[in-house]
Amino acid sequence: MSDLQVERVCQAPSQFPAPSLPEVAIIGRSNVGKSSLINKVYRRKGLMRVSNTPGRTQAVIFARLADKGYVVDLPGFGYAKVPLAVKASWGKLVEAYLARPTCAGAILLVDVRRDAGPGEMKMVDYFRHYGKKFFVVMTKCDKVSRGQWKPRAQAWAKGLALGPEETPIPFSAVSGEGAKTILRKIEENME
Repeated sequence: MSDLQVERVCQAPSQFPAPSLPEVAIIGRSNVGKSSLINKVYRRKGLMRVSNTPGRTQAVIFARLADKGYVVDLPGFGYAKVPLAVKASWGKLVEAYLARPTCAGAILLVDVRRDAGPGEMKMVDYFRHYGKKFFVVMTKCDKVSRGQWKPRAQAWAKGLALGPEETPIPFSAVSGEGAKTILRKIEENME
């Protein structure tokens, strides 16, 4: 059992905790499986609310990992059944979060079945421009055959202009594939 605990749910930057410990942000398209990844990696069923409705995470959720740091669940970008004004407010919330000095790194989640889109490319450009460490995780790998993982990782790497050492990590919330690697990389970002 992990000691990750949700500490704060923020609807506005003024609600963010004072910067203290290192933070690793989890970001991706709506319905890519951010909450499922956090629950599986930390073996905490129900820690983060999982929904079939895209755009359910409408706040920045700070989950504290003892005295090591925070895992921060950010609202998804792209498709979500919410008004445009709400989507715009999420964008401002995410931008304000990513500017925090304690944001030590990020995990960009991508759906193994999709191709790189403008949202994912924009995030990679942002991380590079601001010198943020990041890694890419392909979610929903249980939805395709294991033989497709490498070609899909290559397609994502090409679409996002990733270097050879930045190959996307395959992950399945069903089987737990990739969870240990992701946990190790989160902890490395917090050091």
